[in-house]
Amino acid sequence: MKKRISGIVMAAAMVLGASTAVMAADNLTLGTGGTTGTYYAVGGVMATVLNPVLKESSLTVTSTGASKANIQLVDVGEADLAIVQNDVMFYAYTGTDLFEDEGAYETFSTVAGLYDETVQIITCDSSISSVADLKGKTVSVGDAGSGVEFNAKQILAAYDMSFDDINVVNASFGDSADSLKDGKIDAAFIVAGAPTTAVVDLATTKDISLVQLDAEHIKKLQGDYDFYTETVIPAGTYNGVDKDATTVSVRATLIASNDVSEAAVYELLKAMFDNQKDLIAGHSKFEFLNVEDAVKGISVPFHAGARKYYEEQGIEVE
Repeated sequence: MKKRISGIVMAAAMVLGASTAVMAADNLTLGTGGTTGTYYAVGGVMATVLNPVLKESSLTVTSTGASKANIQLVDVGEADLAIVQNDVMFYAYTGTDLFEDEGAYETFSTVAGLYDETVQIITCDSSISSVADLKGKTVSVGDAGSGVEFNAKQILAAYDMSFDDINVVNASFGDSADSLKDGKIDAAFIVAGAPTTAVVDLATTKDISLVQLDAEHIKKLQGDYDFYTETVIPAGTYNGVDKDATTVSVRATLIASNDVSEAAVYELLKAMFDNQKDLIAGHSKFEFLNVEDAVKGISVPFHAGARKYYEEQGIEVE
């Protein structure tokens, strides 16, 4: 597959793990996200724990602009591995939504789903109990052009609604929480691991509730987008929220360039599961890593090395 010619520049030069010298075939660059984000922290733990046990490769972790940028970096050969949302990688593989103007990217494949990034619809308005109740309300749908914005569009569509039915506000998670606190908006879509810091902080000063999705509409949503998985946010996740809330999640997913060898990906994946306790000690997100969930909600083909590992575990993947 011919690589795209691009002027993509790494969002930051901070690096963890192996040397920053010219990359050898067994020295794999792992694209993550911003230095204060979960992707970067998770990648750093992977390098720290796994590099001493890997023989086929070693990991160099670099800070990037997260999911979309990571797809592009893998495509041009500036990253060998990356952490991305599974919905964003679907858009890239199919050339839709976030990647509609660029066309399809087929230079990467899936290694493993790592953990859920939950669609949380937050409100301080007790009259809003369902997605349908958002009609006519002022709703933050994430930053303009973000994956969150597309999640919001898709969920509203499952309820036969569109952005024309709400007053759209584009804002970050932190700004959305501030606007909820000040009464400037009625609800906000936040897609992140729960609990999310911005929501935790909001719940200390305001009564919040989580808008649930019902089984009928979740099924409809999954019929159109199979990267969504049904998720329950447990009672007590946020202050004052004393009931479980049913919603959906996308998944933070590890991908690899198709140019990475089968042996390297197989060894890396096996090492992750074999050393999971040490990974958990470094970051709690690795508690959610298990072999069954690692293949759920994935609509992009698996790397040959990953397929080999899962088949050894009795799990068939594409």
